[in-house]
Parts: sequence; structure tokens; C-alpha cells
Amino acid sequence: MKPLSVFAAMLTASSVVAAPAEAAAPPSIPEIGSPALAALGPNGVGVIEKTVVDRAAVDPLGTLAKGELVRADRTMPLVIWYPAHVGPKDRRATYRASLVSEPPRPPAYFTVPALAVTDAKPAGQGYPIVLLSHGYNNDPVMLSWLGENLATKGYVVVAIRHHDPAITDTKQTPATLIRRPLDITFVLRRIRDGLLGRLGDSTRIALAGYSFGGYGALTVAGAQIDAGSPAVKRLPTALVERYTGSGPEVAALHDPAIKAVVAIAPAGGSPWAAWGANGLSGIKAPLLVVAGTADRTVGYDPGPAAIFRDAKGSDRWLLALKGAGHAIGTNPAPAEMRGTVWDFDWFEDRMWRKPRVNSIALHFITAFLDLQLKGEAAKAEYLAVPSEESDGAKWTSDDKRYDAVSEGGSNPTWKGFVKDHQDGLILRHLPPSP
Repeated sequence: MKPLSVFAAMLTASSVVAAPAEAAAPPSIPEIGSPALAALGPNGVGVIEKTVVDRAAVDPLGTLAKGELVRADRTMPLVIWYPAHVGPKDRRATYRASLVSEPPRPPAYFTVPALAVTDAKPAGQGYPIVLLSHGYNNDPVMLSWLGENLATKGYVVVAIRHHDPAITDTKQTPATLIRRPLDITFVLRRIRDGLLGRLGDSTRIALAGYSFGGYGALTVAGAQIDAGSPAVKRLPTALVERYTGSGPEVAALHDPAIKAVVAIAPAGGSPWAAWGANGLSGIKAPLLVVAGTADRTVGYDPGPAAIFRDAKGSDRWLLALKGAGHAIGTNPAPAEMRGTVWDFDWFEDRMWRKPRVNSIALHFITAFLDLQLKGEAAKAEYLAVPSEESDGAKWTSDDKRYDAVSEGGSNPTWKGFVKDHQDGLILRHLPPSP
């Protein structure tokens, strides 16, 4: 997400095709030295695409253009990753997509190697569900590091392709403040109406989102949009009156049955203040915020750190990477996106190696979701670190192996981390408060 508008980043089209035999390693496979819970789970991964249509839906973009309420059909493609039976001879997919390049260059097309096999046979049924929302104009394939990895661990991940307005037209950006949560709540209704059949358990659903997707996830989880927000004031009166305060359609933006929320570098905080001073207190589901302390797009504090503090109704954690910027929620940069700084910055952090960022996030997201959606109480130990800052922790175990992994307990090294591989992190926890 590039800092060129209120919340900005963009993508055009994408697709899933079969991969050549010599494809590179998928981003969902963590690198060596990663913390323990980043590792792949026991399942193979299948991937399918579906399309859902919200008929005669409120059209915030059309309403913004005309100044009066407009309705239109809203078509949303979905990428769905799920646990599957995959054999050694099955051919993995390749994801293809394109991003808008720095003007006046044409769009930049790229590919991402997949772990998943298209239309593979599901490995079971009744899996917990994670609905995944990408950054502004990004695409689900940019989050395959997370979607595929969670699928190996027994989750069905449903990722929406939102088709946001282009970053180059900042006048249209405010419409997404309403459009994004409406997209998410519509897909949630379709899931509960049987979209996944027996594959997923619609009573156990978490939301996960990167950047503007984080904004959408937080709003759907209960954050109340504030009519006084500088960003919301850019919307026409027809939308402000409908979706803020005691408006007739406020409930359409929320889903109180959500069991957990993961917000990676979430937009919506200062300076936009989308939820005002108290709007985040409406979130009751457990929350994990992942952020970089040097994020120049959505900030840090104010920004995600303030979101963490202000979501007072939630049992919540903040994982911060010291010195990291905004591009912490995507795959590493594909080969085709390494030719210009603009293209490279969609994917890569300026300070941290992306595979390291992804593996740390996977470790904590896995612990959090396993605890909240699967009820695996032992995973709470990975979130109960001995100190808020990881720097300076000493290895006190008698295990002399170079690649020894902390088992927690009396060892001050964070549980699950390889010896001397945990610096640069902050993990904070706050319980719900009145």
C-alpha cells in the first residue's frame, strides 16, 4: 500500500494457473531458522476460485460520484485455500497478477509460485475459517504466504478480491471506507449460507486483513465509523447518515459473531481517525495487531499501536517489528517486481528481510488462531513472552546445539524461537477493560 492517498495500493487482474516443474519455492514455506509455529502443518493445500455477486447492493463509489444513493450489482471473486490431499506428482499452481507501476509506466505483471494444487481433494471437513482481506487494490495472491500456510494447519482461508478504485484517483478513495466492510459482511453471509459446504465450520470464523484490509476487519468486528472523521467527511451525506451514528444501516458493516481478528499494518487510525475517539471499543473479539514501528503509510503511534490501546473491549496483543515499515503483509517481491524501486516497495521492507518478517508473523498468527479458533490452550504459552522486548534475552538452557529452540518456561528466550534469532521484536498484551 503506497502513501499516495488516504489509504492506497492497487492491483488489476490475477489468475491461478498450473506451475512449471522448475518453479521456485512458494512464499508459504518458511525459511530455515524461523520460529517453531511458522512451520507448515501436516496437510497439503488445495486452491479454488469462486465468484459471488451482491445484487443491487449499495454502491459507495457510484454514490460518491452522484451525491445520492446508488445501487448496483457487486461481483467479488474469491480465492479459497483449504487442507487437501496432495500427491508428489500433483502439479502446483502458479499465481499471476499485475500492479499499477509508477506513472506513466504500464502495469507490472508478475507470478508467484504456489504450494497449492488447483481443485485438489479436500482432506476433511468442518475446518475453522479465516476470511482474508488484502490491502487497497492489492490481490489475494500477494498474501499466499499466509493463506497457504494456514491451510496446511487445518484452516479454510477465503480471500476476497475487492477491485478497489485506482490509487491514481484519490477522489474515489473514500468510497472504500464503506465498500470494504460491506464486501466482507456479504461474503460472511454467503459462508454462513453454505458457500463452503461441509468444508468449513461457519461457527468458527476469524477475520484477517492487511493495511486497508485491516481497516475492514476491524470495522466488521465492531469498530464504529465516526461521522466527524476527516476521511469520513469526504463521503456524501447519503452514506454518512446511513452508516454512522444511529444510521439505519450501521449494522450492515458489522458481524458480532466473529471469533478473532488479525490486523496487519491496519489503516484507519490517525490521521484519518476513521473510528473517532471511542469507536474501537466496539470490538469484543480477541485481536492481534501486527505492525512496523517505522511505518510511513499508516504510522505506528499514532497508528496501529493506538488501535491496539483503544480496542478496550478486546483481549488483545500487539506484535511490533522494530524499524519495519508498511510492506510487512505481502509475499517477498517476485522476480518481475525487482526492476524499479516503486515495484519493489510493494513487497519488500526497507530494513527487514521479507522471509523473516513472514515467518515471525506466521508464528504468532498461528499461536493466536489456534488458541482462539481451535481452543488449543497450550498455544497461549507462545503469546506469554517473558519480556515485552525481545532484545537482550539470554539463552540459559543446557542445550548446546547451534540451532536449539527455546521451550519457554524458565528460559527467558521467547518460546519457539531459535537461539539468537529473536531480536528486534515487541509483544504487548492488554486484557479487556471497562
